[in-house]
Amino acid sequence: MTYNIAMVCDFFFPQPGGVESHIYQLSTKLIDRGHKVIVITHAYEGRTGVRYLTNGLKVYHVPFFVLYRETTFPTVFSFFPIFRNIIIRESVEIVHGHASLSSFCHEAILHARTMGLRTVFTDHSLFGFADAASILTNKLLKFTLSDVDHVICVSHTCKENTVLRASLDPLMVSVIPNAVVAENFRPLAHQEHVTSPVDGRPLHHSLRPHDTITIVVISRLFYNKGTDLLIAAIPRICAAHPYVRFIIAGSGPKAIDVEQMLERNVLQDRVDMLGPVRHEEVRDVMVRGHIYLHPSLTEAFGTVIVEAASCGLYVVCTRVGGIPEVLPPHMTTFAKPEEDDLVAATSKAIAALRQGRLETGRFHEQVRTMYSWTDVAERTERVYDGISGVLSEEEFYGSSTGEGWSAARGRAGVQSFALIDRLKRYYGCGIWAGKLFCLCVVIDYLIFVFLELWAPRDRIDAVRDWPRKPPLRESSSATNAAIGLGRKRSARYRDQGWEG
Repeated sequence: MTYNIAMVCDFFFPQPGGVESHIYQLSTKLIDRGHKVIVITHAYEGRTGVRYLTNGLKVYHVPFFVLYRETTFPTVFSFFPIFRNIIIRESVEIVHGHASLSSFCHEAILHARTMGLRTVFTDHSLFGFADAASILTNKLLKFTLSDVDHVICVSHTCKENTVLRASLDPLMVSVIPNAVVAENFRPLAHQEHVTSPVDGRPLHHSLRPHDTITIVVISRLFYNKGTDLLIAAIPRICAAHPYVRFIIAGSGPKAIDVEQMLERNVLQDRVDMLGPVRHEEVRDVMVRGHIYLHPSLTEAFGTVIVEAASCGLYVVCTRVGGIPEVLPPHMTTFAKPEEDDLVAATSKAIAALRQGRLETGRFHEQVRTMYSWTDVAERTERVYDGISGVLSEEEFYGSSTGEGWSAARGRAGVQSFALIDRLKRYYGCGIWAGKLFCLCVVIDYLIFVFLELWAPRDRIDAVRDWPRKPPLRESSSATNAAIGLGRKRSARYRDQGWEG
Protein backbone atom coordinates (compact mmCIF):
# COMPACT_ATOMS: atom_id res chain seq x y z
CA MET A 1 0.00 0.00 0.00
CA THR A 2 1.27 3.47 -0.86
CA TYR A 3 0.58 6.69 1.02
CA ASN A 4 0.48 10.44 0.48
CA ILE A 5 2.79 11.83 3.17
CA ALA A 6 3.58 15.37 4.35
CA MET A 7 6.87 15.90 6.20
CA VAL A 8 6.54 19.03 8.35
CA CYS A 9 9.41 20.80 10.08
CA ASP A 10 10.93 24.26 10.45
CA PHE A 11 14.37 22.83 9.68
CA PHE A 12 15.06 21.97 6.06
CA PHE A 13 17.38 22.78 3.18
CA PRO A 14 19.07 25.09 2.30
CA GLN A 15 20.03 25.11 6.00
CA PRO A 16 22.54 22.31 6.69
CA GLY A 17 22.05 19.91 9.57
CA GLY A 18 21.18 16.40 10.68
CA VAL A 19 17.40 16.91 10.85
CA GLU A 20 17.39 18.55 7.42
CA SER A 21 19.37 15.70 5.89
CA HIS A 22 17.19 13.09 7.62
CA ILE A 23 13.97 14.54 6.19
CA TYR A 24 15.40 14.82 2.68
CA GLN A 25 16.94 11.36 2.54
CA LEU A 26 13.92 9.66 4.11
CA SER A 27 11.56 11.46 1.72
CA THR A 28 13.50 10.49 -1.39
CA LYS A 29 13.69 6.83 -0.32
CA LEU A 30 9.96 6.76 0.39
CA ILE A 31 9.37 8.19 -3.10
CA ASP A 32 11.55 5.39 -4.48
CA ARG A 33 9.21 2.94 -2.74
CA GLY A 34 6.17 4.35 -4.54
CA HIS A 35 4.85 6.85 -2.00
CA LYS A 36 4.02 10.50 -2.60
CA VAL A 37 5.95 12.80 -0.26
CA ILE A 38 5.87 16.58 0.15
CA VAL A 39 7.78 18.76 2.63
CA ILE A 40 6.24 21.76 4.42
CA THR A 41 8.68 24.23 5.96
CA HIS A 42 9.07 27.97 6.36
CA ALA A 43 10.52 30.33 3.77
CA TYR A 44 14.27 30.79 3.68
CA GLU A 45 16.14 33.67 2.11
CA GLY A 46 15.58 33.38 -1.62
CA ARG A 47 13.19 30.45 -1.23
CA THR A 48 9.47 31.16 -0.97
CA GLY A 49 6.58 29.24 -2.45
CA VAL A 50 6.90 25.82 -4.07
CA ARG A 51 10.22 24.25 -5.05
CA TYR A 52 11.02 20.87 -6.60
CA LEU A 53 14.08 18.94 -5.51
CA THR A 54 15.71 15.80 -6.85
CA ASN A 55 13.45 12.78 -7.35
CA GLY A 56 10.31 14.92 -7.63
CA LEU A 57 10.26 15.97 -3.98
CA LYS A 58 7.99 19.02 -3.67
CA VAL A 59 8.76 21.56 -0.93
CA TYR A 60 6.30 24.20 0.31
CA HIS A 61 8.17 27.21 1.77
CA VAL A 62 5.50 29.02 3.81
CA PRO A 63 6.35 32.71 4.46
CA PHE A 64 6.08 32.86 8.27
CA PHE A 65 8.10 35.02 10.66
CA VAL A 66 11.27 33.27 11.89
CA LEU A 67 11.86 33.90 15.58
CA TYR A 68 15.01 32.04 16.71
CA ARG A 69 17.43 29.50 15.19
CA GLU A 70 15.25 29.07 12.07
CA THR A 71 12.15 28.35 14.17
CA THR A 72 8.93 30.17 13.26
CA PHE A 73 6.99 32.26 15.75
CA PRO A 74 4.40 29.94 17.38
CA THR A 75 0.92 31.17 16.47
CA VAL A 76 -1.03 27.91 17.12
CA PHE A 77 -3.93 28.71 14.80
CA SER A 78 -2.84 31.08 11.99
CA PHE A 79 -1.00 28.26 10.18
CA PHE A 80 -4.21 26.22 9.91
CA PRO A 81 -5.76 27.80 6.75
CA ILE A 82 -2.56 27.43 4.71
CA PHE A 83 -1.89 23.97 6.11
CA ARG A 84 -5.43 22.78 5.30
CA ASN A 85 -5.19 24.12 1.77
CA ILE A 86 -1.90 22.26 1.15
CA ILE A 87 -3.19 19.03 2.68
CA ILE A 88 -6.35 19.04 0.56
CA ARG A 89 -4.51 20.03 -2.63
CA GLU A 90 -1.99 17.22 -2.17
CA SER A 91 -4.52 14.63 -0.86
CA VAL A 92 -2.27 13.96 2.14
CA GLU A 93 -3.12 10.95 4.31
CA ILE A 94 -0.28 10.95 6.87
CA VAL A 95 1.37 13.97 8.49
CA HIS A 96 4.88 13.26 9.77
CA GLY A 97 6.34 15.98 12.02
CA HIS A 98 10.00 16.28 12.99
CA ALA A 99 11.89 17.93 15.89
CA SER A 100 10.70 18.96 19.36
CA LEU A 101 11.60 22.61 18.81
CA SER A 102 9.76 23.02 15.49
CA SER A 103 6.63 25.19 15.80
CA PHE A 104 5.41 24.04 12.39
CA CYS A 105 5.69 20.41 13.52
CA HIS A 106 3.57 20.83 16.66
CA GLU A 107 0.93 22.95 14.96
CA ALA A 108 0.71 20.60 11.97
CA ILE A 109 0.10 17.54 14.17
CA LEU A 110 -2.67 19.38 16.05
CA HIS A 111 -4.36 20.51 12.83
CA ALA A 112 -3.91 17.13 11.15
CA ARG A 113 -5.67 15.33 14.01
CA THR A 114 -8.50 17.87 13.81
CA MET A 115 -8.80 17.09 10.08
CA GLY A 116 -8.92 13.34 10.76
CA LEU A 117 -5.43 12.45 9.48
CA ARG A 118 -2.96 9.93 10.85
CA THR A 119 0.11 11.49 12.45
CA VAL A 120 3.68 10.45 13.27
CA PHE A 121 6.30 12.39 15.22
CA THR A 122 10.08 11.89 15.03
CA ASP A 123 12.19 13.20 17.90
CA HIS A 124 15.80 14.06 17.05
CA SER A 125 16.98 15.63 20.31
CA LEU A 126 17.48 15.14 24.04
CA PHE A 127 16.20 17.56 26.67
CA GLY A 128 16.51 17.89 30.42
CA PHE A 129 13.84 18.16 33.07
CA ALA A 130 14.97 20.89 35.49
CA ASP A 131 15.54 24.22 33.74
CA ALA A 132 12.70 26.49 32.66
CA ALA A 133 13.26 26.03 28.91
CA SER A 134 13.17 22.22 29.23
CA ILE A 135 10.03 22.29 31.37
CA LEU A 136 8.25 24.46 28.81
CA THR A 137 9.45 22.29 25.90
CA ASN A 138 8.40 19.10 27.67
CA LYS A 139 4.93 20.45 28.39
CA LEU A 140 4.58 21.43 24.72
CA LEU A 141 5.72 17.94 23.71
CA LYS A 142 3.21 16.39 26.10
CA PHE A 143 0.48 18.46 24.45
CA THR A 144 1.43 17.31 20.95
CA LEU A 145 2.08 13.65 21.76
CA SER A 146 -1.12 13.22 23.78
CA ASP A 147 -2.90 12.82 20.45
CA VAL A 148 -0.44 11.28 18.01
CA ASP A 149 -0.60 7.82 16.42
CA HIS A 150 3.07 6.86 16.77
CA VAL A 151 6.44 8.29 17.78
CA ILE A 152 9.86 7.54 16.26
CA CYS A 153 13.16 8.22 18.03
CA VAL A 154 16.63 8.08 16.49
CA SER A 155 18.25 6.14 19.36
CA HIS A 156 17.28 4.11 22.41
CA THR A 157 18.56 6.86 24.69
CA CYS A 158 16.36 9.31 22.79
CA LYS A 159 13.41 6.94 23.27
CA GLU A 160 13.90 6.75 27.03
CA ASN A 161 14.16 10.54 27.16
CA THR A 162 11.01 11.09 25.08
CA VAL A 163 8.99 8.48 26.99
CA LEU A 164 9.80 10.21 30.27
CA ARG A 165 9.33 13.76 28.97
CA ALA A 166 5.93 13.13 27.38
CA SER A 167 4.68 10.33 29.70
CA LEU A 168 4.26 7.92 26.79
CA ASP A 169 3.70 4.21 26.63
CA PRO A 170 7.02 2.72 25.37
CA LEU A 171 5.05 0.48 22.99
CA MET A 172 3.98 3.46 20.90
CA VAL A 173 7.59 4.61 20.43
CA SER A 174 9.83 2.98 17.82
CA VAL A 175 13.59 3.39 17.44
CA ILE A 176 14.71 4.03 13.86
CA PRO A 177 18.24 5.49 13.64
CA ASN A 178 19.58 7.98 11.16
CA ALA A 179 21.71 6.73 8.28
CA VAL A 180 24.29 7.99 5.81
CA VAL A 181 24.74 7.81 2.06
CA ALA A 182 28.11 6.07 2.16
CA GLU A 183 28.80 6.78 -1.51
CA ASN A 184 28.86 10.50 -0.71
CA PHE A 185 31.44 10.04 2.06
CA ARG A 186 34.28 8.05 0.57
CA PRO A 187 37.93 8.44 1.62
CA LEU A 188 40.32 9.94 -0.88
CA ALA A 189 42.12 7.42 -3.07
CA HIS A 190 45.54 8.42 -1.73
CA GLN A 191 44.32 7.84 1.84
CA GLU A 192 43.39 4.22 1.20
CA HIS A 193 45.84 1.77 2.69
CA VAL A 194 47.82 -0.78 0.70
CA THR A 195 46.64 -4.34 1.36
CA SER A 196 48.87 -7.16 2.44
CA PRO A 197 49.59 -9.77 -0.27
CA VAL A 198 49.34 -12.44 2.45
CA ASP A 199 45.91 -11.99 4.01
CA GLY A 200 44.48 -8.98 2.20
CA ARG A 201 44.35 -6.89 5.41
CA PRO A 202 45.24 -3.19 5.22
CA LEU A 203 48.84 -2.32 6.01
CA HIS A 204 49.04 0.59 8.43
CA HIS A 205 52.27 2.50 8.64
CA SER A 206 53.25 4.75 11.52
CA LEU A 207 53.34 8.44 10.86
CA ARG A 208 56.75 10.03 11.11
CA PRO A 209 57.32 12.14 14.24
CA HIS A 210 57.09 15.43 12.33
CA ASP A 211 54.13 14.54 10.10
CA THR A 212 51.13 16.81 10.66
CA ILE A 213 47.95 15.29 12.09
CA THR A 214 44.78 17.21 11.24
CA ILE A 215 41.78 17.18 13.56
CA VAL A 216 38.44 18.11 11.98
CA VAL A 217 35.44 19.65 13.77
CA ILE A 218 32.20 20.21 11.84
CA SER A 219 29.40 21.49 14.03
CA ARG A 220 27.05 24.33 14.78
CA LEU A 221 28.92 26.55 17.21
CA PHE A 222 26.37 26.52 20.04
CA TYR A 223 26.74 25.78 23.74
CA ASN A 224 24.98 22.40 23.56
CA LYS A 225 27.41 21.29 20.84
CA GLY A 226 30.30 21.62 23.31
CA THR A 227 31.90 24.70 21.78
CA ASP A 228 33.10 25.87 25.21
CA LEU A 229 34.80 22.50 25.71
CA LEU A 230 36.43 22.86 22.31
CA ILE A 231 37.65 26.37 23.13
CA ALA A 232 39.28 25.10 26.33
CA ALA A 233 40.78 21.97 24.77
CA ILE A 234 42.36 23.33 21.58
CA PRO A 235 45.18 25.38 23.21
CA ARG A 236 46.13 22.44 25.46
CA ILE A 237 46.15 19.95 22.57
CA CYS A 238 48.21 22.30 20.39
CA ALA A 239 50.71 22.88 23.24
CA ALA A 240 51.13 19.14 23.88
CA HIS A 241 51.35 18.18 20.19
CA PRO A 242 53.32 20.70 18.06
CA TYR A 243 52.49 18.92 14.79
CA VAL A 244 48.70 18.92 15.21
CA ARG A 245 46.41 21.38 13.44
CA PHE A 246 42.64 21.90 13.46
CA ILE A 247 39.99 22.55 10.83
CA ILE A 248 36.74 23.96 12.24
CA ALA A 249 33.67 24.26 10.01
CA GLY A 250 30.37 25.68 11.19
CA SER A 251 28.72 28.85 12.40
CA GLY A 252 26.82 30.06 15.42
CA PRO A 253 26.90 32.52 18.31
CA LYS A 254 30.01 30.87 19.77
CA ALA A 255 32.10 31.52 16.64
CA ILE A 256 33.35 34.83 18.03
CA ASP A 257 34.50 33.05 21.21
CA VAL A 258 36.52 30.61 19.11
CA GLU A 259 38.14 33.49 17.21
CA GLN A 260 39.00 35.28 20.44
CA MET A 261 40.63 32.09 21.76
CA LEU A 262 42.78 31.86 18.63
CA GLU A 263 43.92 35.45 19.06
CA ARG A 264 44.74 35.05 22.74
CA ASN A 265 46.84 31.95 22.09
CA VAL A 266 48.20 33.03 18.69
CA LEU A 267 46.93 29.88 16.99
CA GLN A 268 45.68 31.37 13.72
CA ASP A 269 48.31 29.45 11.75
CA ARG A 270 47.29 26.11 13.32
CA VAL A 271 43.49 26.41 13.30
CA ASP A 272 41.52 27.04 10.11
CA MET A 273 38.06 28.57 10.60
CA LEU A 274 36.04 27.75 7.49
CA GLY A 275 32.67 29.14 8.58
CA PRO A 276 29.44 27.48 7.42
CA VAL A 277 29.76 24.76 4.79
CA ARG A 278 27.07 23.18 2.64
CA HIS A 279 26.24 19.55 3.25
CA GLU A 280 27.64 18.50 -0.11
CA GLU A 281 30.96 20.08 0.91
CA VAL A 282 31.26 18.22 4.23
CA ARG A 283 33.07 15.25 2.70
CA ASP A 284 35.66 17.49 1.06
CA VAL A 285 36.44 19.00 4.47
CA MET A 286 36.52 15.68 6.32
CA VAL A 287 38.97 13.94 3.98
CA ARG A 288 41.54 16.63 4.81
CA GLY A 289 41.82 15.23 8.34
CA HIS A 290 42.86 12.16 10.30
CA ILE A 291 40.73 12.51 13.45
CA TYR A 292 37.21 13.83 13.90
CA LEU A 293 36.54 15.57 17.24
CA HIS A 294 32.95 15.76 18.49
CA PRO A 295 32.72 17.50 21.92
CA SER A 296 28.91 17.69 22.13
CA LEU A 297 27.22 18.04 25.53
CA THR A 298 23.98 16.42 24.38
CA GLU A 299 23.22 14.37 21.28
CA ALA A 300 20.41 12.00 20.40
CA PHE A 301 22.31 10.31 17.57
CA GLY A 302 25.12 12.27 15.88
CA THR A 303 24.94 11.63 12.13
CA VAL A 304 28.12 13.63 11.54
CA ILE A 305 30.28 11.06 13.36
CA VAL A 306 28.95 8.34 11.03
CA GLU A 307 29.86 10.53 8.07
CA ALA A 308 33.34 11.07 9.53
CA ALA A 309 33.90 7.33 10.04
CA SER A 310 32.70 6.68 6.49
CA CYS A 311 35.41 9.12 5.29
CA GLY A 312 38.04 7.06 7.13
CA LEU A 313 38.50 9.35 10.14
CA TYR A 314 38.97 8.06 13.66
CA VAL A 315 36.36 9.60 15.97
CA VAL A 316 36.95 11.15 19.39
CA CYS A 317 33.64 12.05 21.01
CA THR A 318 31.95 12.62 24.34
CA ARG A 319 30.01 9.79 25.97
CA VAL A 320 26.65 11.56 26.08
CA GLY A 321 23.13 10.76 24.91
CA GLY A 322 22.81 8.25 22.11
CA ILE A 323 26.38 8.65 20.80
CA PRO A 324 27.65 5.35 22.34
CA GLU A 325 25.01 3.51 20.26
CA VAL A 326 26.20 4.88 16.93
CA LEU A 327 29.62 3.34 16.14
CA PRO A 328 31.49 0.22 17.33
CA PRO A 329 34.34 0.67 19.85
CA HIS A 330 37.19 0.22 17.36
CA MET A 331 36.09 3.39 15.51
CA THR A 332 35.88 5.69 18.52
CA THR A 333 37.51 6.90 21.70
CA PHE A 334 35.04 8.21 24.25
CA ALA A 335 35.60 11.00 26.76
CA LYS A 336 33.59 12.49 29.56
CA PRO A 337 32.17 15.92 28.69
CA GLU A 338 35.01 17.51 30.65
CA GLU A 339 38.05 19.47 29.48
CA ASP A 340 40.73 17.20 31.02
CA ASP A 341 39.17 13.98 29.76
CA LEU A 342 38.60 15.36 26.27
CA VAL A 343 42.26 16.43 26.01
CA ALA A 344 43.42 13.04 27.30
CA ALA A 345 41.21 11.12 24.85
CA THR A 346 42.38 13.22 21.92
CA SER A 347 46.03 12.74 22.92
CA LYS A 348 45.44 9.00 23.15
CA ALA A 349 44.02 8.94 19.62
CA ILE A 350 46.93 11.02 18.28
CA ALA A 351 49.45 8.63 19.83
CA ALA A 352 47.64 5.58 18.45
CA LEU A 353 47.53 7.15 15.01
CA ARG A 354 51.27 7.89 15.01
CA GLN A 355 52.03 4.33 16.08
CA GLY A 356 49.87 2.85 13.32
CA ARG A 357 47.48 1.13 15.73
CA LEU A 358 44.32 2.53 14.15
CA GLU A 359 42.99 0.50 11.23
CA THR A 360 40.78 3.07 9.54
CA GLY A 361 41.07 1.61 6.05
CA ARG A 362 37.94 -0.52 6.44
CA PHE A 363 35.77 2.06 8.16
CA HIS A 364 34.00 3.06 4.96
CA GLU A 365 32.85 -0.46 4.04
CA GLN A 366 31.84 -1.19 7.62
CA VAL A 367 29.71 1.97 7.82
CA ARG A 368 28.12 1.08 4.48
CA THR A 369 26.89 -2.23 5.90
CA MET A 370 25.69 -0.70 9.19
CA TYR A 371 23.62 2.23 7.93
CA SER A 372 21.28 2.49 4.96
CA TRP A 373 18.50 4.97 4.23
CA THR A 374 16.65 2.21 2.39
CA ASP A 375 16.38 0.30 5.68
CA VAL A 376 15.23 3.46 7.46
CA ALA A 377 12.53 4.00 4.81
CA GLU A 378 11.34 0.38 5.09
CA ARG A 379 11.05 0.60 8.86
CA THR A 380 9.26 3.96 8.66
CA GLU A 381 6.92 2.50 6.08
CA ARG A 382 6.09 -0.26 8.54
CA VAL A 383 5.08 2.41 11.08
CA TYR A 384 2.74 3.89 8.46
CA ASP A 385 1.26 0.44 7.86
CA GLY A 386 0.75 -0.01 11.59
CA ILE A 387 -1.10 3.26 12.19
CA SER A 388 -3.17 2.84 9.01
CA GLY A 389 -4.48 -0.58 10.00
CA VAL A 390 -2.65 -2.52 7.29
CA LEU A 391 -0.86 -4.43 10.07
CA SER A 392 -2.75 -5.86 13.00
CA GLU A 393 -1.82 -4.61 16.45
CA GLU A 394 -0.17 -7.96 17.21
CA GLU A 395 1.96 -7.68 14.07
CA PHE A 396 2.81 -4.04 14.68
CA TYR A 397 3.61 -4.13 18.38
CA GLY A 398 4.89 -7.72 18.49
CA SER A 399 3.09 -10.93 19.38
CA SER A 400 2.45 -11.51 23.04
CA THR A 401 -0.09 -13.08 25.35
CA GLY A 402 -1.55 -12.47 28.77
CA GLU A 403 -3.16 -9.60 30.64
CA GLY A 404 -0.07 -7.39 30.27
CA TRP A 405 -0.40 -7.48 26.48
CA SER A 406 -4.13 -6.72 26.58
CA ALA A 407 -3.53 -3.69 28.77
CA ALA A 408 -0.66 -2.50 26.59
CA ARG A 409 -2.74 -2.92 23.45
CA GLY A 410 -5.44 -0.76 24.99
CA ARG A 411 -2.97 2.02 25.71
CA ALA A 412 -0.89 1.91 22.54
CA GLY A 413 -3.61 1.23 19.99
CA VAL A 414 -4.50 3.54 17.10
CA GLN A 415 -5.87 6.83 18.43
CA SER A 416 -9.53 7.77 17.93
CA PHE A 417 -10.44 10.93 16.00
CA ALA A 418 -13.62 11.57 18.01
CA LEU A 419 -13.50 15.01 19.62
CA ILE A 420 -14.65 13.73 23.01
CA ASP A 421 -11.88 11.10 23.03
CA ARG A 422 -9.29 13.70 22.08
CA LEU A 423 -10.45 16.01 24.88
CA LYS A 424 -10.17 13.16 27.39
CA ARG A 425 -6.54 12.59 26.38
CA TYR A 426 -5.69 16.28 26.64
CA TYR A 427 -7.54 16.80 29.92
CA GLY A 428 -5.18 14.43 31.68
CA CYS A 429 -2.12 16.58 30.89
CA GLY A 430 -2.33 18.58 34.11
CA ILE A 431 -4.61 20.53 36.42
CA TRP A 432 -4.25 23.80 34.51
CA ALA A 433 -2.48 22.66 31.35
CA GLY A 434 -5.15 20.03 30.65
CA LYS A 435 -7.90 22.67 30.60
CA LEU A 436 -5.80 24.99 28.43
CA PHE A 437 -5.05 22.15 26.00
CA CYS A 438 -8.74 21.26 25.75
CA LEU A 439 -9.56 24.91 25.01
CA CYS A 440 -6.96 24.94 22.19
CA VAL A 441 -8.41 21.76 20.69
CA VAL A 442 -11.97 23.12 20.80
CA ILE A 443 -10.91 26.39 19.15
CA ASP A 444 -8.97 24.45 16.53
CA TYR A 445 -12.05 22.35 15.81
CA LEU A 446 -14.27 25.46 15.47
CA ILE A 447 -11.75 27.01 13.06
CA PHE A 448 -11.83 23.79 11.05
CA VAL A 449 -15.63 23.87 10.85
CA PHE A 450 -15.50 27.51 9.76
CA LEU A 451 -12.92 26.75 7.06
CA GLU A 452 -15.00 23.84 5.78
CA LEU A 453 -17.93 26.24 5.30
CA TRP A 454 -15.95 29.28 4.14
CA ALA A 455 -13.61 27.44 1.74
CA PRO A 456 -15.29 24.12 0.80
CA ARG A 457 -13.06 21.29 -0.31
CA ASP A 458 -14.63 21.09 -3.74
CA ARG A 459 -13.35 24.60 -4.48
CA ILE A 460 -9.74 23.63 -3.82
CA ASP A 461 -8.05 22.22 -6.92
CA ALA A 462 -6.15 18.98 -6.45
CA VAL A 463 -2.66 19.08 -7.92
CA ARG A 464 -1.40 16.64 -10.50
CA ASP A 465 0.91 14.12 -8.85
CA TRP A 466 4.47 13.54 -9.94
CA PRO A 467 4.62 10.17 -11.77
CA ARG A 468 5.08 7.52 -9.12
CA LYS A 469 7.66 4.78 -9.21
CA PRO A 470 6.62 1.14 -8.90
CA PRO A 471 6.53 0.35 -5.16
CA LEU A 472 9.35 -1.75 -3.74
CA ARG A 473 7.89 -3.74 -0.87
CA GLU A 474 10.53 -6.36 -0.24
CA SER A 475 11.97 -6.08 3.26
CA SER A 476 15.70 -6.44 3.64
CA SER A 477 17.27 -8.83 6.12
CA ALA A 478 18.59 -5.86 8.08
CA THR A 479 15.06 -4.48 8.40
CA ASN A 480 13.67 -7.80 9.59
CA ALA A 481 16.46 -8.12 12.12
CA ALA A 482 15.80 -4.61 13.41
CA ILE A 483 12.07 -5.35 13.71
CA GLY A 484 12.84 -8.51 15.67
CA LEU A 485 15.14 -6.57 17.99
CA GLY A 486 12.43 -3.98 18.55
CA ARG A 487 9.94 -6.69 19.45
CA LYS A 488 12.35 -8.15 22.00
CA ARG A 489 12.78 -4.74 23.61
CA SER A 490 9.00 -4.21 23.66
CA ALA A 491 8.56 -7.57 25.37
CA ARG A 492 11.22 -6.60 27.90
CA TYR A 493 9.42 -3.33 28.64
CA ARG A 494 6.15 -5.23 29.20
CA ASP A 495 7.85 -7.74 31.46
CA GLN A 496 9.31 -4.93 33.54
CA GLY A 497 5.93 -3.21 33.83
CA TRP A 498 7.07 -0.04 32.05
CA GLU A 499 4.47 2.71 31.98
CA GLY A 500 4.81 6.27 30.79
